[in-house]
Amino acid sequence: MQHCLEDDLWNARSRLTAATLGLGAFLANFDVTSVVVVMPAIGTDLGVPVEGLAWIVDAYSIAFTATLLVAGALADRFGRRRTLIIGNAWFLLASLACGLAWNSPLFLMARAAQGGGAAFLVTGAFALIASAFPAPGPRARAFGIVGVVSGVAMALGPSLGGMISSGLGWRWIFLANLPFCALIALVVPRMVAETRDDTDKPLDWLGVVILTLGLVIEAILEARHSLIRMAIGLAAGAGLVALFAARQRRQPRPMLDPAVFASRPMAGVAALLLAVSAGYWAVLVYLPLFLGAAFGWTARSAGLGLLAATLPMLVIPPFGGRLASRLGWRRLFAAALTLVALGGCALAAAALTQATVPALAWAFAGMILIGTGAALSHPQLSGAVLALAPPEASGMASDVTVIARQAGFAMGVAALGALTPFDLAAAGFVWPFGFAAAASACGVLACLLLPASLNGRHRAGA
Repeated sequence: MQHCLEDDLWNARSRLTAATLGLGAFLANFDVTSVVVVMPAIGTDLGVPVEGLAWIVDAYSIAFTATLLVAGALADRFGRRRTLIIGNAWFLLASLACGLAWNSPLFLMARAAQGGGAAFLVTGAFALIASAFPAPGPRARAFGIVGVVSGVAMALGPSLGGMISSGLGWRWIFLANLPFCALIALVVPRMVAETRDDTDKPLDWLGVVILTLGLVIEAILEARHSLIRMAIGLAAGAGLVALFAARQRRQPRPMLDPAVFASRPMAGVAALLLAVSAGYWAVLVYLPLFLGAAFGWTARSAGLGLLAATLPMLVIPPFGGRLASRLGWRRLFAAALTLVALGGCALAAAALTQATVPALAWAFAGMILIGTGAALSHPQLSGAVLALAPPEASGMASDVTVIARQAGFAMGVAALGALTPFDLAAAGFVWPFGFAAAASACGVLACLLLPASLNGRHRAGA
């Protein structure tokens, strides 16, 4: 009877509502993955040097990470639909600024604004799905639609970005957001009611600033010029993160409680999140540069080539869920991170191979391996976090997962950027790809911190 009632609640209007809300997640992901193939063109047009290309991605990711906690608190307090609409308008204006920017400082400021708007847009969309579909069945279907839409943005973003830029220029990657933002602004107020909570949870603005400064992206990039300055910056960043953790522990209702990751299994999952971010997502940023340097590929060709690394994200995740039940989490993640590490080694071999055909073979083998490993592990890590976290901290654990992914991605992009050769010679890419392989291997070791299987007995604090 309950199943029939839920089927009645799921109709064409429900699917349209879920798809429209999912469009926000699509735009947020698309403006990360599509940009990776046009970074050289942006750098040439706006005068961004090789060592500054990492900021094209990191300005967005850091702003997204820093704004996410604030966006969630404001959505609960002032309204989730209002948060989405504000984030959508913010994202629209920032996209327009990216498309019209005439120098690198303006462009990077616009990218940071995009990241902040995307945090409000995604937070509002996910919160509205939870309130618009209170029944478990329709809610699962709605999140399924959002997952597919997000997966398409991640998998096809580089290819679409390459095609848009080759036909219209890189600026149209950002200008193309405008009609979709307009569609969200028109449809959402007519499809979804406003919801909010009566909450007095404080907003720790100083804590957000401290956490943002603790990401030390500039310190990582300083490795190109001065190891001493990098070491000082990293030490300062560690101190800021420790200060943030101590500050949150003193809060009666913390925005982000570090104790959620205090247990060994949760620390292992956090390490895995960082390893996948460095071994796969950060590598995607630099693959178009390598493919152009090694084989002379254009943005369009590189975008199509990257399908070898991104299409597994659409195809393999369902098999990851089945393997998790058979192998257990520890063996699944160990196998997945081993594939990512081997993929990084294959890409390093491609960088060192002079002959074109063998180098192409190594490159495609590497892309397929990192894509397969990431597709097996990335979706399952969220389930692992929720399985390990105490029930009362599941919402905060989910927030921590997103922040760890974004922060790991930003730091991974910076680390690989510091190792990318100034002259973009193909052989020089052995260092960033080798670093990515090493980070993935550390992820394999982190699997030893996990229980063989995750169930109620393995929750943090048990």
